[in-house]
Amino acid sequence: MENKILGIHHITAIAGDAQRNYDFYTKVLGVRLVKKTVNFDDPGTYHFYYGDEIGSPGSILTFFPWENIQRGRIGTGMATEIGYSVPKGSLEFWNNRFKEAKVKHGEAAERFGESYLSFEDPDGLLLNLIATNAEDNRKPWTTTDVKEDAATKGFHSVVLTVRKVEPTAKVLTDIFGYKFLTQEGNRYRFVTDANATANIVDIVEEPNGNYGHNAGGTNHHVAFRAKDDKLMMEFREKVQSAGLNITEKIDRNYFYSLYFREPGGVLFEIASDNPGFVTDEPVSELGTHLMLPSQYEGYRSRIEEWLPVLNQ
Repeated sequence: MENKILGIHHITAIAGDAQRNYDFYTKVLGVRLVKKTVNFDDPGTYHFYYGDEIGSPGSILTFFPWENIQRGRIGTGMATEIGYSVPKGSLEFWNNRFKEAKVKHGEAAERFGESYLSFEDPDGLLLNLIATNAEDNRKPWTTTDVKEDAATKGFHSVVLTVRKVEPTAKVLTDIFGYKFLTQEGNRYRFVTDANATANIVDIVEEPNGNYGHNAGGTNHHVAFRAKDDKLMMEFREKVQSAGLNITEKIDRNYFYSLYFREPGGVLFEIASDNPGFVTDEPVSELGTHLMLPSQYEGYRSRIEEWLPVLNQ
């Protein structure tokens, strides 16, 4: 098991207004802001991490909220849908909650034998709540309004949309250790047995699909999970051996990262479990302080002036 990718580590998307993003995910969806920091390449922009109590790998959805950014275009060459695992019997609760909050959502439907409810966040990002048939014993973050019998437990799956399924599938199977499970129409499901949760990738093949454009309401990249940074570097060699370009090891403070673009155009990251999100804040205070990478700490006062005020 240890030489396999352990499923999804995190998914990173692009948003517009920071306050609107925070309010939706913490107050409507009921996940926890576990880290409030800045974009490593643009310290005038927040980087929000949402997840369970400690930001466990497989629960982390992150955002770059760029104020006044244009709306992106969902299409081929990107991750197009995010699936959260929720308890069976909870979709009616979520349907009613979305109606009350005026969240754009569809009707409950079924895919691969599991019931799901599709919805959009305020920027148009596509998400699904999936009442999974698999046992999911992860402890969810709960709020006054979203109790344990309905709360999201972390990721169920992610959807990649590409023009040809085979080259992307080859990365999943030959490098990451996933296996093809089943198919519905032009949707192909891959799963890893290295973990029981956050372990599904669906590939949707659209040969004539328009390429996506990364901006507001789209996914920037999908990060796959390595047990630690030592194993992560072994995967770097595998990616290189497959003829793909991959970055050097990057320290992201809470995990280490490698980035490469798979043949279908989707930006992949391999991220380590270590060191985690409790390295610079106690669990009880996660997400309540502005945490800056060391190279920006000397500019804290200026950065705090740049950043939009966030009411938490």
